[in-house]
Parts: sequence; C-alpha cells; structure tokens
Amino acid sequence: MPRQAITISPDEELSARIKRGRFPLRRGRFCATAMAILLLLAAESQTASAIPAFAKKTGLRCSACHEAWPKLNAFGQNFRDNGYQIGNERDSPRYISPLYWPAGVRYTPQWHRERNSAQATNQSASGVQPLSTQGFDLSGIDLWTAGILEKNISFLVLPSSDEYGNFHFESGWVRFDNLHQKPWLNVKAGKFELDEMISEKRMLTLSQVGGIYQIYHYLPLVDPQAFAASTQAAGETGVSTTGFGLGDNQLGLEFASHSHDDYTRFSAALLTSSDGNVNLPTSKAYDTFLAASRQININSLGPETFGAFSYIGQSPTRYLTQTPSGGGAPVNIAGSGYGNKTFTRTGGFVMFSAKKLDVVPMFTHATESVNIALGIPSNDTLPAGVRNPSWNGRMLELYYTQNLQFIVIARYEDIRNSRQIFASSAGNFGDMDVETIAFRWMPFMHSRAGLAIAPEYSKSHQIGASAIGSNQTLTSAFIGLDFAF
Repeated sequence: MPRQAITISPDEELSARIKRGRFPLRRGRFCATAMAILLLLAAESQTASAIPAFAKKTGLRCSACHEAWPKLNAFGQNFRDNGYQIGNERDSPRYISPLYWPAGVRYTPQWHRERNSAQATNQSASGVQPLSTQGFDLSGIDLWTAGILEKNISFLVLPSSDEYGNFHFESGWVRFDNLHQKPWLNVKAGKFELDEMISEKRMLTLSQVGGIYQIYHYLPLVDPQAFAASTQAAGETGVSTTGFGLGDNQLGLEFASHSHDDYTRFSAALLTSSDGNVNLPTSKAYDTFLAASRQININSLGPETFGAFSYIGQSPTRYLTQTPSGGGAPVNIAGSGYGNKTFTRTGGFVMFSAKKLDVVPMFTHATESVNIALGIPSNDTLPAGVRNPSWNGRMLELYYTQNLQFIVIARYEDIRNSRQIFASSAGNFGDMDVETIAFRWMPFMHSRAGLAIAPEYSKSHQIGASAIGSNQTLTSAFIGLDFAF
C-alpha cells in the first residue's frame, strides 16, 4: 500500500514528549508532522473509542496520539480537532490510495462477576436477597469508519451492536472544518458526543458498574414511602421521564471554536430533546449544550486544562394519546409531547498532569423539574410537600502511566442530593458512592492492530436503592481482552 512521506520517526522520545503535552504545537510544525502521527480516532460509543484505521495509513505506532489506547493525549486531541487533516492541499482523499479504507472493528471477549446485595425476588420473605453471577461473556461489536470527504469536510459513522447482535447507529456526523481557513469556526451535524474534555466514550474502564461516569447519568430516586403517602395527581408515574445522560451521544448541530494549538476551546450545540433517540419520539423542543476550556502552562509540568460546561434541557410531561384499534388503554403518540419542563446539568473540571500522574477532579450540579422527576403532567396540581430535586456530583480520577503500554486507573465518585423530591424523605436518600480500580496492559499497539488486557474492579453503594427501600451495593469484577483491528 503506498504511504505518504513522513518527516519524523516515532521514537520513544517523541512519543513521550507528545504524551506530556510538551511537543511544540505551533501551526507550521503541526502541519509538517501531523501525517507522521495520524491518530487512532476517538470513535464515539460506550464500548468503542479508537481503532488503528488511520495509523494503518503510515505504519506508525498509535502511541504518537494516545496516552493509553483509547485515551487521547494532547497532540491527538489537537489533530482530531483539526478535522483529521495535515493542513495542506493533499488533505483531500483523492490523493490517498484507493486501496486504503479507514475502517476497523472493536470487540472485547471477557470474564466478569456481578453481585447485587439486594436483588428483588419473589423467593425472599423480605422481597430482596443477595445475588451473584459470573462467567465468560462477550461485548457488543463496533464497526467504525471515519475520515475526510474533501479538504475541511470530515465524517464519522459508527454502527454498533449490543451483545445480542442488535445494531444501531451509535454515532454518525459530518463536520465542516476550518471555515474561512480559521480554526475558530467548525460546524458539525448529526449524532455525536458532546464536546466534553472528560470523555465517557474514551474512558479506560469497561465493567458494568465502572464503565460509565455515574455523575453523567444519575437521576433522583423516588422515595416509595413518601410517594405512597402523598396525594397522587392524575397521570403520576413515580418515574423520571427524562432518561437523560450527559455522556449519551446527542442529535443536533454543534458550533466549535479552538485556537491553533488547541489551548483555548469553545463550543455550543443545539440538540433535539430526545437524548439521542431517532425519529423525533418526544416533542418539538430543543436542548442547549455549552462548553469552554483553557490550557495553561505551569512551569515544567506542561499544559494544565481548566474547563466548564452547562446543559439546559427540556422534557415533555404530556402527550396526545390514541386508543388502539383493538381496544385497550390509550397510548402516547410519538412526537406529540408538550407541557415541557426543564432540567440542567452544570459542571467544572481540571485536568492536571505531573510527570507520569494525571489527576482529574470534576464537579457537577444538577436540577430537574419535579414534574419530570415524578411524571406529573404540567397541568396537574402538585402534591403537597414536593420540590424540584437537585443534587451534586464529585469525581476524582487518577491515571498513572508507567509507560506507553501500562496504565493504572483509579476513580472515586460521590453523588449527594441537596434537595429531595419529597420534603419528608431522608436527606441522604439516593446518595451514591462509586469506587473503581483498573489497569490496562497493552502487549502491542501498532499501526495494524491493538490489544489491551484490562482487569477491573468496581463497586457502587446507594442509599435506599433496593425495591424495598433498603441500601443496595453493586460490585463488578472484570477482565477483558479489548482488541481493535
């Protein structure tokens, strides 16, 4: 396969400098060397984040752009934001050999053990009992392609399946890059990950408990005792109607700006209020996501990143209904939602690096309309003693990179409810603590394929989360063979 000329060799010193964020990212140097270190792109799904498709183009190692596959380093993030381009007239795919196809597959054979301290069951007098299960298993599969349609027009398409082989489009977008030949105006349309510097789609943990950021997905619990004691309004369901997760891919239009060196970033997205679900299933409303970050060089440590984000969303509380032709209860008409109420997710973070150690603290604050939290139509009278819930999330994530093939990950999250749905609920009802420890050892990671052996242990504890209102602890022990080709 013909390969384009390269100007530097990917030796250990270069990779280490890029990883530490100390590579001089002046625009001219970036354009001259980007093709030499074409990255494993960060494909946007829970289980798939990077594959060797672009590295195959040059035969160079993926470590040039990855701190630890699939986690991007600073240089890899810069190249990705530039639209997967060198920055000259040869960016167009018409200059690439027709034998080259930027596609790949990711799959994870695994063993795992799951334990629920309070599984609901009819065989227990109390209604719950401990349950443990373990064995060999498979992940879903991701088929991924991305690249450049034409100079300054990039794309990504990611069909993804669950472990049963049921496919959906996890992500798919087209992006117009560097409009007016400037990095300050880029427009993306389709289904994509929100512009979060702390990406859930590139996280290094994969277990059932530790495979998501809980502070991105937490929703307030409904206290069953308080709910039963309240005067219920017509239409109440006692279940949150958002189903929203800040880490979910969303459908919409994103305007993004960044400096040449990627030290300064801004983005604003207009999103369909459907949490990424297709065919307009909820209403005609739109959500908004705003994000900004800034890198600052601190002495010899290199660039440290500070950022903030805010999501302002809407969810319908009422629907037009229709009685099925065969009779029965009326059903909601998809897309007819109205009586929208709001929810918000706001946060700030720091990405601090000190030699081999990366420290990532993050804080989030969330609010939600009580109509959404309880499923109460907007035209119904609220029961006495209910309030709009709010909660705070904190996370501290640590990465220790021994070398380019071995990384240790530790993470702690806690979620504390600052205002309960019911005034009569205990102040700590629904509070959650999550701990995760893992490492990834990569026997090889080159331009054709990559393999990571990934042991992990994760534990979550939540107050009042069981079916009978008792505390619930979930644990997950996991070891997977995470490979991409």
